[in-house]
Amino acid sequence: MTTAPAIATPHGTIAIRSENLCRHYRMGDTLIRAVDGVSLHVGGGEFVALLGSSGSGKSSVLNLIAGLDRPTSGSVVVQDRDLAKLSREELAKYRLHVVGMVFQSFNLISSMTLAENVELPLLFAEVDRTQRQTMAREALDRVGLRARMNHRPSELSGGEQQRAALARALINRPKLLLADEPTGNLDSHTGTEIMNMVREFNRDLGMTVVMVTHERTLAERYAQRLIFLADGKVIDDRLNAAAGGQEDQP
Repeated sequence: MTTAPAIATPHGTIAIRSENLCRHYRMGDTLIRAVDGVSLHVGGGEFVALLGSSGSGKSSVLNLIAGLDRPTSGSVVVQDRDLAKLSREELAKYRLHVVGMVFQSFNLISSMTLAENVELPLLFAEVDRTQRQTMAREALDRVGLRARMNHRPSELSGGEQQRAALARALINRPKLLLADEPTGNLDSHTGTEIMNMVREFNRDLGMTVVMVTHERTLAERYAQRLIFLADGKVIDDRLNAAAGGQEDQP
């Protein structure tokens, strides 16, 4: 079992806590230990990067925090919710109201406009149509895309599509933003723009951010804390003294 480090949290609160978290898969006669006894704490308002090579378990940990997968054993508690004990309906509400998610693939629906894509979480939450439209405009304005709200994804650059995905993730004003390789499909210039936005949301809105990346330089530029994984285990957990400097120029 890996013991969670005694690292002070920015606001003295714990947003995420896992204890001996495991996710094992059976493939024929082979047991795959994707997550193997991970214990960690993430403070409210903290920006944490999960680092490791392919197969280290970082995305599996993120999926467990997101409620997209269930642990084999151990626990993961987010905003005082023990996710392993939630029903499917409760997990759906958790993902809808507590968590915003951004992935390497933008996951926008090609037949919908940007505004319609961004509105989707509110549609599932049965928010009134007029309110949905107002909130979608505000979310797109926040990421600099209000003028493109009636365009479809195919009419936009990769960076604009990722900004739209970010607007969709933020429209419900979640407490927690989970980002899985958010710059993986972007050039370095556009990736910097996206990461500057994520850091702004973290700083200005007090949003807790957990980002999965294999790029150590990216993590060191933005994250307050670096958690390294290998073979499904935490092998290092350190504060990042280099983060928190001047804004990067796009």
